[in-house]
Amino acid sequence: MKPLKSCSREEWRALVGVLTDIDDTLTEHGALAPAAREALARLADAGVPVIAITGRPAGWSEPFARAWPVRGIVAENGGVLLHRHGPDWQTPEPEPLTIEFAQDEPTRLGHFERLQRCAADILARVPGALLARDIAGRLTDIAIDHSEFTHLPPAGIEAVCAVMRAHGLRATVSSIHINGWIGDHNKWTAAAWAVPRLTGRLFDPAEWVYVGDSSNDQLMFERLPLTVGVANIQRFLPLLTHRPAYVAAGERGLGFAEVVQALLAARAVGEATRASD
Repeated sequence: MKPLKSCSREEWRALVGVLTDIDDTLTEHGALAPAAREALARLADAGVPVIAITGRPAGWSEPFARAWPVRGIVAENGGVLLHRHGPDWQTPEPEPLTIEFAQDEPTRLGHFERLQRCAADILARVPGALLARDIAGRLTDIAIDHSEFTHLPPAGIEAVCAVMRAHGLRATVSSIHINGWIGDHNKWTAAAWAVPRLTGRLFDPAEWVYVGDSSNDQLMFERLPLTVGVANIQRFLPLLTHRPAYVAAGERGLGFAEVVQALLAARAVGEATRASD
């Protein structure tokens, strides 16, 4: 990883939008950090689309999809898309919140029963394992708390992942939860789904920066050319096979604000150059 300040203006100028994690990237202690709130507003004012991709549940994400200046939120690691805006989002009156799913209803219902059996098995077999408090808002996955309201040691985290995999689930570890789901969706497929749906553009990875903070962001770190970890990603570095290209100096919302500042500064220079030509 290189310091974010070493990222060139040319790299920033190639971008059309921002993809970002939420927990501990935009938020601090579960609330949107003031620096991140201001940065999101600046991006909206500049016409730069932002799509958030999170392991949090649809129910938890719904009020933020309504209130934040983002094109949409893909919740449950690619399972659910929540948005108020289609590609024509700049119309004066936003549409009511729309909720879309990566899987059809019969598939989701069948998977839901398997997910509940897996959750019960985890609680029975892994000492100290607790369901995440946001479990009631989850429609397509399950989550075990490891750092939000309790502490589950590394051996416990690995044991939870092992049980999930034994039940045929995909398992990933965020900064606060262990998420498990059934299906091929993930943060990468979320981006490929949400970008065309919400912007009307084909998803070109070279046109988007991804900002994250933990091991469940690895697929994005691996596949996008320009990726940034906020400074608190240091906690997860021993677990990362794929690291972000750059790391911000600030943690959480402050780190996200650094990304926005660099992107908008490069755009301003580019516009000034074009105006003088």
